[in-house]
Amino acid sequence: MKLILIFSALFGASLCLETFVGHQVLRIKTRNEEEVKQLQLLESLEHLELDFWINPSSAARPVDVRIPANNVQAVKAFLESHGIQYSILIEDLQVVLDKEKEDMAYSEQRERGSSSFNYGTYHSLDSIYAELDHLASEYSNIVSKLQIGQSYEKRPLYVLKFSTGGSNRPAIWMDAGIHSREWVTQASAIWIAKKIASDYGKDPSITSLLNKMDIFLLTVSNPDGYVFTHTTNRMWRKTRSKNAGSVCVGVDPNRNWDAGFGGPGASSNPCSDSYRGPSANSEVEVRSVVNFIKNHGNIRAFLTLHSYSQLLMYPYGYKCTEPADYAELDALGRAAASSIRSLYGTTFTVGSICTTIYQASGGSIDWSYDYGIKYSFAFELRDTGRYGFLLPASQIIPTAEETWLGLKKIMEHVRDNSY
Repeated sequence: MKLILIFSALFGASLCLETFVGHQVLRIKTRNEEEVKQLQLLESLEHLELDFWINPSSAARPVDVRIPANNVQAVKAFLESHGIQYSILIEDLQVVLDKEKEDMAYSEQRERGSSSFNYGTYHSLDSIYAELDHLASEYSNIVSKLQIGQSYEKRPLYVLKFSTGGSNRPAIWMDAGIHSREWVTQASAIWIAKKIASDYGKDPSITSLLNKMDIFLLTVSNPDGYVFTHTTNRMWRKTRSKNAGSVCVGVDPNRNWDAGFGGPGASSNPCSDSYRGPSANSEVEVRSVVNFIKNHGNIRAFLTLHSYSQLLMYPYGYKCTEPADYAELDALGRAAASSIRSLYGTTFTVGSICTTIYQASGGSIDWSYDYGIKYSFAFELRDTGRYGFLLPASQIIPTAEETWLGLKKIMEHVRDNSY
């Protein structure tokens, strides 16, 4: 019976799901700037249809790239002719995707047999939204659900508010899943929501935090993209808005904020995965968060979850100068990384976006920091490339647990250091 269910789930999904048979993910190690330049040239060759999971930026950082089956040999020949070292991270992407789909189908069947939400598996948007309702009813003394807008395709943008009362208290903003294929972020966010709700009154740290401040959590920042990763293309990153004058769909919502908009590290090509959009805040998903934060007026921290690479970053990305609060943010980032490491030994690299990865304009934490929210951090969760965006579901809870320790360390600092 289990096999029939799994087969039907796979077959049903395969009718419209884009397949990645024979696609390989390579890890490329550059030794100098010249090799980085060669990879940037490769990146500009649109006919190869390369999907860079980690972009070429500096010789110190590996590059991960997904290559369609019919271009694998050409890319390998290019790398070998330039003496650039590479290894194969994923031999056949479809094999990994089939396993992920099979695990989800099996978990869904088991969940139907019980009434509880399984935090250790990946879920559809509907399933996540149902769990938000469940948390708001089970913990109604501190959790409520707000709708802060709707996506391009008219899906609601739901935020959980954790509050013990009072009006316009200082608050912490958290979001996940702005890039839709980063599934461990939405999954971690829903685990974290349950953790905050269930720990209030038990964990002295969370109790004192919520007695002083509110927390707002947007578990799925890009619902259209997230649904699309389930129904059509697992590797989709952008929104699903239509671009005037182009057949290519979607904007990179983390290049769309009004912070150095249109500068380096964002593309003006609508077909690019890092397309910035026609103007800052053109994406309703971004605009809804900006409006919520501006209308609230008392947000003290802005914390956003991405994957992958195990990084904890603060501004700036659109420029390579240190923020005014560099010393405090760096020390706090390191303390949070130490908390993360304390659980399973997972190591995070800490630094500004520009020095840690690359210059990238139009990002959310640059906007929040420039807007006056001092404690602005972006987390890149597990792993460092073995599975990349396709982190096995068995790692969701460990990832969420360690991430929570890092978030909590930052929140405690925000609680104790008002500005």
